[in-house]
Amino acid sequence: MALNNTYDTRPVLQEPAVGAGVQILLLALLGTAIGMGTAGWLTGLTFAFATWAVLTRALHRSELRSFGPANRVTLGRATLVGGVTALVADSFESSPPVTLLVGLTAVALILDGVDGKVARRTNTSTALGARFDMEVDAFLILVLSVYVAMQQGPWVLLIGAMRYAFVAAARVAPWLNAPLPPSFARKTVAALQGIALLLSGAELLPQTANVVVVLVALGSLVWSFGRDVGWLWRTSASYAPAPEASPTNRAHASRPTVSTGA
Repeated sequence: MALNNTYDTRPVLQEPAVGAGVQILLLALLGTAIGMGTAGWLTGLTFAFATWAVLTRALHRSELRSFGPANRVTLGRATLVGGVTALVADSFESSPPVTLLVGLTAVALILDGVDGKVARRTNTSTALGARFDMEVDAFLILVLSVYVAMQQGPWVLLIGAMRYAFVAAARVAPWLNAPLPPSFARKTVAALQGIALLLSGAELLPQTANVVVVLVALGSLVWSFGRDVGWLWRTSASYAPAPEASPTNRAHASRPTVSTGA
């Protein structure tokens, strides 16, 4: 009787492997085009393996019956982010191909507005998909902040590190894990980070203007996180599990939120 409730997960779990294969192909194309060095290759391959491993584990735990078109778009963005990551790592050894880096980043940022629409239109929205999308966004911002920091100084790393600092803080202060209400301002600020870092990294503006652009982005991010942390602090009593809380409530209280991207 138990066999009636089982299903073949192999097609779903094959998707991350295909993504890793495409990632390696992109790295090969980049290596041929620019003569990518050891740092770029190692970083790109590490990204491909880590994405495959983490996504495969998440899919196995979620027991999704279908990977879904929206997740395929996000996986495509992850592949582009892997290329950007390799190029940024390679820039520590040689002059970066700015045009190529900007092109890959721009496409990744544009597609950020696509996967969510695809998920809604196909009715395939999932918690895993939202988390996958958020992690790809956060990592791209981190990589771009590393690249711009080489031009403007280590203070730019605050942009890329802020979300990860929030996640680390939530381990110490569980009330930070409570779900946040939807916010157009939060989404706008998150989108602004990638655009500002891309504009600054492209060096199309004078150096002073580039610094101002990144400072505005950082200021808006600090405001957004500060506003959300303040809201979570004021409402923390509503989400703090009581000593006799049920397992369901405890699971809800400790569930990572997908709303704190910025």
